[in-house]
Amino acid sequence: MSQRLDLGITGMTCEHCARTVEKALCAVPGVLSAQVSWPERKAHIQASEDLDPAALGRAVTAAGYGIGGEGSPAGARHFAVIGSGSAAFAAALRLVEGGARVTMIEAGTLGGTCVNVGCVPSKIFIRAAQIAHFQQDHPVAGLERHRPQIDRQAMQAQQQARVEELREAKYSHVLEVHPAVKLRHGHARLLDSKSLEIEGSDGQRDTLRVDGILIATGSRAQIPPIAGLDQTPYWTSTEALAATQIPQRLVVIGASVVALELAQAFARLGSRVTILARSTLLSQLDPEIGAELKKVLEGEGLDIRLHSQPDAVRYAEGVFHTRLGDTDLVSDALLVATGRRANTDDLGLERLGVDCDARGAIRVDSGLRTNIAGVFAAGDCSTLPQYVYVAAAAGTRAAINMLGGEAQLDLGVLPAVVFTDPQVATVGLDARAAGAAGHKVKVRRLDLDQVPRALANFDTRGFIKIVADADTDRLLGVQVLAAEGGELIQTAAVALRAGWRVADLAGMLFPYLTMVEGLKLCAQTFTKDVSELSCCAG
Repeated sequence: MSQRLDLGITGMTCEHCARTVEKALCAVPGVLSAQVSWPERKAHIQASEDLDPAALGRAVTAAGYGIGGEGSPAGARHFAVIGSGSAAFAAALRLVEGGARVTMIEAGTLGGTCVNVGCVPSKIFIRAAQIAHFQQDHPVAGLERHRPQIDRQAMQAQQQARVEELREAKYSHVLEVHPAVKLRHGHARLLDSKSLEIEGSDGQRDTLRVDGILIATGSRAQIPPIAGLDQTPYWTSTEALAATQIPQRLVVIGASVVALELAQAFARLGSRVTILARSTLLSQLDPEIGAELKKVLEGEGLDIRLHSQPDAVRYAEGVFHTRLGDTDLVSDALLVATGRRANTDDLGLERLGVDCDARGAIRVDSGLRTNIAGVFAAGDCSTLPQYVYVAAAAGTRAAINMLGGEAQLDLGVLPAVVFTDPQVATVGLDARAAGAAGHKVKVRRLDLDQVPRALANFDTRGFIKIVADADTDRLLGVQVLAAEGGELIQTAAVALRAGWRVADLAGMLFPYLTMVEGLKLCAQTFTKDVSELSCCAG
């Protein structure tokens, strides 16, 4: 027995393209014959019953073309993706590549957190603040230093324009060229593992039957239970990035990634900033990072109060009053940045018994499967680390598994960056974690006054630290506090992935003058005193 399939092809521009796709399809096991029409943008395929439909999508993609529109195979599997951020799009594109069709359901703004209110606008804002800081506090002799005039409205307009440009290019346009992905605006609720109810903005509801579901609904700011806080116009990171004025006085509740990035940026743009840290700065990381970063931030004028938790907040006559014991902190704005909570409310998860943790995050295994067969989750709504690159990788692997594959998300080597200045960059284990994992460790720290590039930049703030196994010399982790630290941590990640020893890193050729050369110098400190070496010492 054989079957006939009609597959829409995108990206063809001539008859030669059609013949190229035809050749690729004919090479797929199970394809008996294939005829591709450029004018119709279609492939007509005769295939055996045991054909793997996903193989058709892989063959077309490998040839440099796409499938979609009428272009999904007749009888193609149909999947629902709830959300439209990085995890959602990565999954949808992989599902289409595998010959499926996708309905994407979004209750809010297309593109999710990263492009709209997260990574993109925050890095633009941080970069603007860095430039303002350089104007008034750069280290170069002979260049005038002056306090810049800040037009936050113009800055915010430029920031938002770039956000909208990227949303159009990376999300809206992607949907246009992949017609097998259909976007629906509305709120989705799971009825069971193969059906959803979609409620539109007009209140109309309808039911969608599918072959599988991916939940990729992201997260939102988690608000601590501080008395009176909910009665005030406090900021989360979303409102802070949308603000068109720089507050004269800003109190920041929180001392993790978002809190510190935005606190420093606002301070550099003219705010008098007070940070209230429940414990220490970046308390989940190597303690030396938080301690050194605290010195840097205090040197820039920030008021940092460790082990401080507000008792109450009130707002009156245009100002905030944050009570801290007997102290009343008065500010013009209040930023709450105390972590994130998964957007899993009202999705019907309780009805199905989908397992979630205390912050609402959906528990998944390394294949992105939930405890309910046919239901997957990826991105910040799951128990994965909250990084956009993890979300995208998870979305792709979830899609492979929804199509019947066995992909695994390996988080064994996970680089991370905090975009303060200097940047915090880490990969692998710190000394505490390595010891807890049973390693006998050896650790070396290289202060940046031993790195030629840092000396040439007149910026020796920070350090590089390497953690290794004392018995095998194998690298276990790297922690960095350095300007552009995020640009050097991937080299450390590659070394960890390759299973390098300290000696391998110490003997590697690194370009001079670069900050990444600091990794080599730090590795050399395991056997040498680098202060006694000449420049570029091998």
